[in-house]
Amino acid sequence: MLGKVLALSSLSAFVLLSALMQSTSPSTIHPVVILIVFILIYVLALGVLAFFIYGIGRMIHARHAKRQDVKPFTITRAYYFASVLALAPVMYIGARSVGRTGFIDILLITLFEALACFYIAKRS
Repeated sequence: MLGKVLALSSLSAFVLLSALMQSTSPSTIHPVVILIVFILIYVLALGVLAFFIYGIGRMIHARHAKRQDVKPFTITRAYYFASVLALAPVMYIGARSVGRTGFIDILLITLFEALACFYIAKRS
């Protein structure tokens, strides 16, 4: 069920984002529409990353299925990781929009992502 919802929301986000990019420019639209663009980018990245992580997780699980300590990789667990990792492009674009894209800023985004993934790995 979650997989179908992710696929449908990603496809919808892609279509809406494509329509917004073709019909408007950043200098002529309302700030609320810019917020909607950031949300659509997040939803699109979330769906793509969830299926990518799920596929890689299933391949790794199939390779190590003989071990007893390896638990099966589910779409829900992939969704947890993807929900954190999908925030990285949005944070980068947000930092870029205010003119802050130095090495330290990218390092901080990477550190945040690593800590969040570590937390998810330990909790799920």
